Amino acid sequence: MMAARAMESGNSTSCSTSEGRVTACESYLPMVKLMRKVLRLNGMERIVRVINKRSDELEVGMDITSRADVLVSEILDSELLGEGLIPTLQHAHDKLLAANPQTVPYRATTYGQLVESMYLWKLHDLYNNEAKALDDIHLVPKGMETILCIRPQQYAMHCDAIKEEMKLLSEPFKIFEFDFWKRPDSHGETELCIKATNDGTVHAVVSWYIFWCCDNYILSHVLQGRLYQCLGFFFRWTLQLDCEGTIFYSTCPKYICFPFNTRELNSSFPSVGNWCDHWKQCVWFVPGKGLTVSKDEEVHLHAIHTDTSISYRFKTNAQGTEIGKYDFGGPDWHLILSPERVAIYGDRNWRCSMLRAVKNALQGKVSSLCVVADDSVFLTIAIASLSKTSHIISLFPGMREKGAQYLQAVAVANGYSIDQVEVLEKRKTHLTMHDTQQRKVDLLIGEPFYYGNDNMLPWQNLRFWKERTMLDPILSDDAVIMPCKGILKACAMSLPDLWRSRCCLKQIEGFDHSVVNDMLGACGDLPAPEESPCLPFFIWQCGEIKELSEVFTVMHFDFSTAISPCSGKAQVKFTEPGICHGFVLWIDWVMDMEESIVLSTGPVQRYWKQGVKLLTKPVAVGIRGSSIGECCSAEIEAVFDPSGGELIIKYALS
Repeated sequence: MMAARAMESGNSTSCSTSEGRVTACESYLPMVKLMRKVLRLNGMERIVRVINKRSDELEVGMDITSRADVLVSEILDSELLGEGLIPTLQHAHDKLLAANPQTVPYRATTYGQLVESMYLWKLHDLYNNEAKALDDIHLVPKGMETILCIRPQQYAMHCDAIKEEMKLLSEPFKIFEFDFWKRPDSHGETELCIKATNDGTVHAVVSWYIFWCCDNYILSHVLQGRLYQCLGFFFRWTLQLDCEGTIFYSTCPKYICFPFNTRELNSSFPSVGNWCDHWKQCVWFVPGKGLTVSKDEEVHLHAIHTDTSISYRFKTNAQGTEIGKYDFGGPDWHLILSPERVAIYGDRNWRCSMLRAVKNALQGKVSSLCVVADDSVFLTIAIASLSKTSHIISLFPGMREKGAQYLQAVAVANGYSIDQVEVLEKRKTHLTMHDTQQRKVDLLIGEPFYYGNDNMLPWQNLRFWKERTMLDPILSDDAVIMPCKGILKACAMSLPDLWRSRCCLKQIEGFDHSVVNDMLGACGDLPAPEESPCLPFFIWQCGEIKELSEVFTVMHFDFSTAISPCSGKAQVKFTEPGICHGFVLWIDWVMDMEESIVLSTGPVQRYWKQGVKLLTKPVAVGIRGSSIGECCSAEIEAVFDPSGGELIIKYALS
């Protein structure tokens, strides 16, 4: 729509003629329908033509009358290349664009910085972290360091949130430059020599990119007075780049000093420097303990890009050794987990608490039948190692065959017989007495953790309760259930950055986008009586945050009984003045009946996502008796529906 408006303002000829046309393509049909609604709302349905195809399915002479003169696109993710930028542009240059086309964006440059961070190190080096635990559980035995690991890739992360925990070991350095106006290469490599600015250990490469951008004025300048055919790909965020390089946008963290005039930047693109959730920085983990460097030492970095990703290798003086190349020795498969799950498994306190809970549960049981209901390889190995006479059945609903292969591979290192452990067959959905050879289950256990559930809401792990209910017929009368209960906790918080990123869309660059809110799931500024959904977030990465109340309990989930509808209600007083944007919720798992071992998944614990219930409108709150704030307390009610696993949250402010 911006392109069409720019063309229209510079042409006496209508944009709807064949000489000047904007064609947009989108492969996802519901989004196509939504685009057409927006176009109609803004009176541009005859000016912009939307085609329900991928860009690489378009054909000149069939979908567009001739090769396009201008390409407007936004297919950039946090890594820059991950959404298929290169193959998309290659096809466009080969099949869809005229010679020497105008492109928006114009150019992007990726930058990096070497950092030391114990937090980042814990997210990937399970071998060395579990060695510190000294508990004789070996998830990654010696010589099998990559049997359980993270995927070797860049990970999107808000690095400002860990600024105080990072030691910068270099100045920012340029890595790759991509010119969108010409056909990009599928493969590129570069050798960089980087001077270390501090003594330390390089645990990661933090990267971001800068692209030179323009506002409506520059886009108008590109198109004005020219009867262009304009092609738009996957048009989501309207960010355009100009060839003059006068205005730019950066995804770098706030602690990086721009190499340009910041005042000019902020006046040209006011949103720069604001928190946003769609673009973050990227982190590449250096395998193992990292690379030790001394101040002023030259570090040799080899960077490689493919069609869709960027990776790094460090070259050392030790006989040309490369650090950063992931060595997948051993079996031809690997158990791939998220960085947060790897960090949990390497956390000494978490392991200690889990082992203590398992020992308590096994106490007095000589030859027990234990069932691990979730995808916890840690609990399976812990039981097998601690009780040689127990038989363990691991359901592994997400891992299945890979989980079975993993348990067999690490059996010797952990001192148990593989005959002691079995994994539920793929075709089975639940256990019967036939599967247990007519034995009753003495211990049902879970973390709970379900493979592939990393981006889910906390209460979706109540699947454990459902599994426990399905297994009820084969549980012994005195069976131990671990965890024995879940406690829904909450806290009122100020979340201005998160609220802005999820509130209803209205006017965007002068265009009315209000019809998109229902489909896209906006959460703030909703018209009454609509309620916002709960969304999963790492709260510690959500920009500016402030707790406005004490942590309070909303309801309990009792796993000693069969799953059933339940509800809870809590009254909370605000303890800090501020603007309340919503409530953050999570579950604390009570592992034993004495409630001496409780594992929290709240915001203080960075390895779990919390659920966020945003208010319809931000509300000023304060302490009772003070003149600041309109509200002093709130009532929260939660209703759990086991049929769909949904947790409905309602609130009232007073």
